[in-house]
Amino acid sequence: MSVHIRLRRIGKNPKGKPHFRIAAYDERTGRDGRILEELGFYTPTSGKSVLKKERIEHWIKNGAVLSQTVKSLVKKAKKGEK
Repeated sequence: MSVHIRLRRIGKNPKGKPHFRIAAYDERTGRDGRILEELGFYTPTSGKSVLKKERIEHWIKNGAVLSQTVKSLVKKAKKGEK
């Protein structure tokens, strides 16, 4: 089983106000399929993101693949820690 960490749009948001969950999925799961674990939130309009860094690292060590957007969010979070 290959795991992917990617964004999932949540809620019935009006256009122009998207909110996303960062979650781990089985690669065989469809676009709106069941998640394995929720790993954070992201709001692109404000640029705010909340990540569970320890759990993301756990999934990466176990072979999870990050989407491009999630990879950039993790990189920004690590840069902000320094």
